[in-house]
Formats: sequence, structure tokens, C-alpha cells
Amino acid sequence: MKKTAGIHHITAIVGNPQQNVDFYASILGLRLVKKTVNFDDPGTYHLYFGDEDGSPGTAITFFPWDEGHRGKVGDGQVGLTSFVIPKGAMAFWESRLAQFKVVFSKAVRFGEQSLQFHDPDGIALELVEREEGKTSTWQFAGVTADTAIKGFGGAVLRSIQPQQTTRLLEKVMGFARIGEEDGYIRFQSEADLGNVIDVVKTPSERGRMGVGTVHHIAFRVEDDSDQLEWKQYLEANGLGVTPVQDRNYFYSIYFREFGGILFEMATDVPGFAIDEPKEKLGENLMLPPQYEELRPQLEKILLPITVRTRD
Repeated sequence: MKKTAGIHHITAIVGNPQQNVDFYASILGLRLVKKTVNFDDPGTYHLYFGDEDGSPGTAITFFPWDEGHRGKVGDGQVGLTSFVIPKGAMAFWESRLAQFKVVFSKAVRFGEQSLQFHDPDGIALELVEREEGKTSTWQFAGVTADTAIKGFGGAVLRSIQPQQTTRLLEKVMGFARIGEEDGYIRFQSEADLGNVIDVVKTPSERGRMGVGTVHHIAFRVEDDSDQLEWKQYLEANGLGVTPVQDRNYFYSIYFREFGGILFEMATDVPGFAIDEPKEKLGENLMLPPQYEELRPQLEKILLPITVRTRD
């Protein structure tokens, strides 16, 4: 059986791009590591936020559909995205969320306390304290290294067929089943970030893609050869897998798992410094070669965005 290290990135659909930048960079303190376009819809941004490098396991990404139709969170989607913060940082985040008038609540799942809240478009998020995971060195807008988000803690999956999804995670993708309580089944991978997946045991209503919903969740593969092995392996387990897609910063394959959730398998390499230096990540609009000739038109279509501090 093959094993994925865990989550590579999570991609959601949001509304106004400046509002998105203001929340994830200016309030949550993540680094905008790449400003590019949706390679399948170049008139739409694809924005990536993460640690100082946008390392696998830290990058949350967005397709901003300004004035797009609202989605509905439900089965066949990621229902909650979890971020890890350092031990002892919870009080800082309670104060910071209150400062920016972000409504939050406290919850406990599998004995782990969290702060739960929504971004301005309705994406459900939570913060959990854990020792594991490399400390982020990115510091911005009052968020320092001892309080900064390290990366993903994990995700809660809402499946049309929970038994099929849990079987896939455990028997095909190599997650260990480590617990079951309060309507959730918990799985864990061997990585130290993006390593926890909780599956809701009981299906409810089907979700609908649109603003305020997660588009897909991506899991890590090492490199091109590992990805081809995964493609053959997943197909042998009855899944319909796309051809390899060149996403410039990684290579991807996609499949709709048995519970209706769109899964991606993305390579850890080459990373976000392939087309701009590390110290300049996220500062300019970066286009893949096939869209470079469209730059003048795209720069007129795409709304301007700025990373800025907020009072």
C-alpha cells in the first residue's frame, strides 16, 4: 500500500480578491506566496497563501469569483479547514480575532481544543495548538514567529458515502485510523503538518460548488515518478484519474473519490521559487508561458490587489 504524507494544499472559491488578501494575509498573517491565474480559467486569479516558502502542507489557495454565485457547504466537500499554531499561542489568536471583529467559538474534538470561525466568504476554519510542525519564520502585521500559523492541521471531510471515503483513506491512501467519537472518525498520516483528516460519519445534504465552499483538497506525492505510480495505483483501485496536469509549481492528477469529494495528488516539487526569487514571492502577477501573451488583457480584467496592514 502506498502512503501520502498528508495534505499538500486546499483550494476554495471566494468572492472579492482584495477582501481575501486582507483576511488571510493581514489578519491571519499568512504570506501571499503566489499571485497567478487559474490555469483552466485565466480570467480568474489563483492566489496562494502559506508559510515563508508556501511549503507543501501550508498553502491554502483561492479562486476569487467577484460577484460569483454562492455555494452551499455540504456533503461531497471539505467542511472545515484546520490550521496549526504553536503551543501557547491560543490567547494571542483569541485577542487578535476579537480585535478584527471576527466572531469565533471554542470547540473540542478528539480532546483537542480549537478556535472556530469563518472567513468573510463563509469558509469554515479553525486553529489548533500542536507541538509538531516547523515554526513559520514569516512575520507580518503583528503576527510573530512564536504565534504564526505553521500550516495545516488537517481537514474535516463531509462525504456522500462516509464508509467508502474512510476505506479509501485507510486502505488505499495509507492514513492510520486512530479514533472515533462524537460523529467523527479520525485518520492520521506520518507528516507533522496537514496530517489529520476527520470524516463526518453520517451523511446529510449534498453541497453545491460556489463562493464560500472548498473546491478541492490536494494530497502530497514526492515527485513525477511517484505521481505516476499513484495514478496507476488509484486506477487499479477503481478510481477515474485525470492525465497529469502541469501547474507550474507542482504537477497534479485529480479524481472524484467515492464520497463525491474532489481529490488531487500534487508533487512537492518544484515549488514557488521557480519563477521569482524567494524574497519577492507574491509581489507580481506570474503567468505560465501559455498565457504570457495575454498579459495585457488579463491585467485589465483582474482586479488590483495589495497586501497591506489593517488597523
